[in-house]
Amino acid sequence: MPAMSSFDVVSEIDFQEVRNAVDQAAREAATRFDFKGTDSVVELSGDGIRLESSTEDRLAALLVVLEEKLVRRKVSLKVLDWGNVEQAGGGRSRQVAGLRAGISGDDARTINKLVKGLGLKGIQSQTQGDQLRVTGKKRDALQEVIAAIKEANLDLPLQFTNFRD
Repeated sequence: MPAMSSFDVVSEIDFQEVRNAVDQAAREAATRFDFKGTDSVVELSGDGIRLESSTEDRLAALLVVLEEKLVRRKVSLKVLDWGNVEQAGGGRSRQVAGLRAGISGDDARTINKLVKGLGLKGIQSQTQGDQLRVTGKKRDALQEVIAAIKEANLDLPLQFTNFRD
């Protein structure tokens, strides 16, 4: 009997890259002419990223700067879970983005259903904590599963790791 091939579907964040992107965005906000006098803030806080600026449109511009830095560092924008824009003291605007990592139970069920729905022979998927393991006999079938999951464009930053033949 041939050995089973497998891979894991995970949702991980490279916090070092997030930290670098936040630092770069903060530096750019400190030096760019259009942010002069806005006291704009981009900082990593506990479980997310906090943006604050003098007006809502400066806040929106700050968000664009941050997203550019994240994309350049290969961090999926799907890791960001934006809260609502809030009024901070003195007419300032603030927005916080939570960072999403791990695959929740609901998302795991969605992915498992997607894998089953492909109807590929000998392919199985099971939830293991906050990730999924997909196993099968044929490498091609596993690659089809990866392609289908990518194509489903789920609102999650997903990576495929530990591919074993």
